[in-house]
Amino acid sequence: MSPVFGHGRLRLYLLKLLEESPRHGYEVIRLLRDRFLGVYSPSPGTIYPRLARLEAEGLVSHEVVKGKKVYSLTDDGRAELERRMDELADLEDEISASAQEFARGVQEDVRQTVRTLREELTQAARTMRDQGRTTSKEAWREQKDHWREQTQTWKEEWRQNWEDAWKTATGTPDEVARLKLERLLRTFVEDVRKAAKNAKLDADALAAAQALLGETRERLKDEVFRKDGR
Repeated sequence: MSPVFGHGRLRLYLLKLLEESPRHGYEVIRLLRDRFLGVYSPSPGTIYPRLARLEAEGLVSHEVVKGKKVYSLTDDGRAELERRMDELADLEDEISASAQEFARGVQEDVRQTVRTLREELTQAARTMRDQGRTTSKEAWREQKDHWREQTQTWKEEWRQNWEDAWKTATGTPDEVARLKLERLLRTFVEDVRKAAKNAKLDADALAAAQALLGETRERLKDEVFRKDGR
């Protein structure tokens, strides 16, 4: 287990997560994994017995929703959390510091890998210059453009990964949820682009795709992103 969760501290943080919102066990596991950027990922064998113990102590209760136990904080659980607010504040500070330290490590890894890639490209360029007698100027120019494009693409991917890691480490639950939505949208766009690459795309197909995308947009706005929250 992560050193952040010393004796009794995971128990305290579980109360904190359930105070935010009722949750089922898998959601608790996922939240802990997300907040620690995957470095700490508790097993069901760690979380479920602790939830059961909290319930036995009267600090949480559960109801079955769609076949899953959804745990909620009881009045006694809220009172326990209130009594330990100072300890909880210290714990959250430590969690934030731990996540930020990991994020900084990711940033340094990115910088080091970029430096290594730059050195490899420089060496490759020297090799090609040494072989210039057998390499046409046009081929050399195309290779340089390819390297430049690949390097920029790679750097952008790492930059995005770094920003995602930092937002996940330091953001509010709402900000983290928006970040995950952005990831889903990027994946969706990339999947559609790949599917369309070799597809027959005439005027009828384009019109059908436009209609489907428009319908999806309106359904998301009306059914998921309603401002009234209903």
